[in-house]
Amino acid sequence: MTSFRRSLPVLLLLAGTAAHAQGFEDLAALDRKIAATLGADAGEPGGPARTIDKRLKLAACSQPAIIDPPAMGAVLVRCEPLGWRIRVALVRPAAGYAQAAAKAEPLVRKGDQVELTASSGSFSVSTVAVAEQDGAPGDRIRVRSEGKKGAVIGMVTPDGRVTLPGFK
Repeated sequence: MTSFRRSLPVLLLLAGTAAHAQGFEDLAALDRKIAATLGADAGEPGGPARTIDKRLKLAACSQPAIIDPPAMGAVLVRCEPLGWRIRVALVRPAAGYAQAAAKAEPLVRKGDQVELTASSGSFSVSTVAVAEQDGAPGDRIRVRSEGKKGAVIGMVTPDGRVTLPGFK
């Protein structure tokens, strides 16, 4: 019995390294990289909401994982060679930042006619649409082209136009 108790820590140590030997990504290192990229630790404003769930078993990436810039309240962490990606939720910024963003006056009001544009390096298309929501510069709002049944979502520009995102 005593030899089993003495060998138990060794077995646990070997079991812990077995996961790493099988080629799983080091999630603690990934958490540190995310915190360093964002400049805030888990739970802090602007940082990840929480650490990555340690039960997650990601194949070890042969290259450093890529952390995309924050978008829509999260960052995307991905491994290009293997094709895996995870979304890490972020803590909202401090209240002062949110209040400053909320104080921006709407440039487009519900019911206003706006110029809806979609452009790329080689073309530009525009039409007249009606705003279905109020929107300040940078806000995404629903607009409906005249004579069309479906609404589209566009981004309000500082000059009062609405552009369709996704055209590069």
